[in-house]
Amino acid sequence: MRRRTEGPRLGRSRPDRRDHKAAKVIGALPADRVEPTKMIQSVQRALRIMELVGRHADGVSAPRIAFECGLNRATAYNLLRTLVYERYLRRDEAGRYSLGLEVSDRYSELTRAMAGPSTCGEYMRRMSSETGYSTFVARFVEGRPAVTDVIEGNRSPHVEDLIVGFDDGAHATALGKALLATLQPMDRARFLRSAGMRKFTGHTLTEPDEFEYDLAVYGESGVYAEMGQFKDGVGCAGVVVREGAAPDERIVFAVAMPLEDIRTSWPILTERLRSAADELQPLL
Repeated sequence: MRRRTEGPRLGRSRPDRRDHKAAKVIGALPADRVEPTKMIQSVQRALRIMELVGRHADGVSAPRIAFECGLNRATAYNLLRTLVYERYLRRDEAGRYSLGLEVSDRYSELTRAMAGPSTCGEYMRRMSSETGYSTFVARFVEGRPAVTDVIEGNRSPHVEDLIVGFDDGAHATALGKALLATLQPMDRARFLRSAGMRKFTGHTLTEPDEFEYDLAVYGESGVYAEMGQFKDGVGCAGVVVREGAAPDERIVFAVAMPLEDIRTSWPILTERLRSAADELQPLL
């Protein structure tokens, strides 16, 4: 029986014609494009998988990845498992693969190194574009936590209430929690008595004591979250970007995403939000 070999695309023995064409245009390129005599084939294969998955916004199946990358299925599955574990890929319930948060982090680092954002809005647009998640800014307006800026992402469920000017349900949103956490306990209790603790979903916290416990738990990391407490199937995480002596000087940044995403990417998400706070602080 003839043994199946893996496709030639992964270990080219000769330069691609496109490389020669580009070399004629960019004088410094030929030396950079000389193929090394020794390369790690598994790294090349992983990169080809990343390139293929990146071209499929709706995800792509493992068999198709194996076929298009010229890999046998065992090799493809081993590489896919590794990339998912390292969070460079994510696998949905249907078994389709799409790019993971680590990819957006590397891209973010590259863009920051080349040219940082000049405004908060620019930063929000960039982060929503990189991650696909909606981003929000909120602050106290006339004594109430209110959304002051929104950039929607294509991977976040649309939450029609979370628009600029929304100032309800602070106890059920990550934005509201982060802002209320900056208040003294007595001031926070006074606010909750006045505003009420409406039940938005079956997971909404409606008792002051459980709300205080929730703030204490998230306060240890500095990243506040709600898991389906404002809208079923949606999660949100927020961080204080700027504190101030007066409540109206305090600003919070948050992202919203499918509930499953926030559960599976919490460690990475908290790191990303802390970095966002550092980057946004001088822009606000």
